[in-house]
Amino acid sequence: MERRLPSVADLRARKGEQLTMLRFFTMAEAHAAEAAAIDIASVPPDLVANPDYRKAAPGIFTMTGKTHLEYGAPEEYLRDAGQMILNGADAVYCSGSLDTVARLAREYIPVVGHVGLVPARATWTGGFSAVGKTAKEALQLYAACKAYRDAGAFAVEIEVVPVEVASAISARLDLLLWSMGAGAGCDAQYLFAEDILGENRGHVPRHAKVYRDFAAEYDRLQAERVAAFSEFRADVVSGAFPQAPHLVHMAPAELDAFREALE
Repeated sequence: MERRLPSVADLRARKGEQLTMLRFFTMAEAHAAEAAAIDIASVPPDLVANPDYRKAAPGIFTMTGKTHLEYGAPEEYLRDAGQMILNGADAVYCSGSLDTVARLAREYIPVVGHVGLVPARATWTGGFSAVGKTAKEALQLYAACKAYRDAGAFAVEIEVVPVEVASAISARLDLLLWSMGAGAGCDAQYLFAEDILGENRGHVPRHAKVYRDFAAEYDRLQAERVAAFSEFRADVVSGAFPQAPHLVHMAPAELDAFREALE
């Protein structure tokens, strides 16, 4: 049975529940996420713009966007965000300034911010490591979440933050917190599909859990692909391909007429 697409108001009403959230990149993953009843997705703009995306994922609240490093002025951000909403997105990710968040929110664009380990801003927090492990940093995270709420964001991703800190912030704010490595005290658990599926051949983050080994399956399929191509080449060289079942023949009378015409 097709699920109803939740609204921002629906998600806000479910604060305190444990929702599921995935980052994925393909239509096949969109179909799988819908079939698995995933609640929220983060996808690239080109995927949500695919005219078949909403057929694949009619019940998944979908966020899209780019980092602030890929944009210019807030007006440019607003123009692109509006286009993404028209393309079918339900919310827009914004790693930019609070001024940009407020500019989008004033035009009723549902905005999601980002605190903790924010890859596009990681140099300011010490690189790719946990954020909020001291009381000072934890209070700064709390202040950042309040600032996002006051600027008009309805949710923030909170990434690689101590569980105690994220839980305390979530309990004190009506802002939705979507956790990537920040514990179950938040409102959604967020992982990348490539980590869940075991496709990531590089560093697997501590907060990720691998449920399948697609990398091994891809290696097996690649070996089978090479074997099949090699067998094809060998058949061509030996004359084993093509054979009669692979060919089309003329009727004898037509063949005779053709040969006569050639002479």
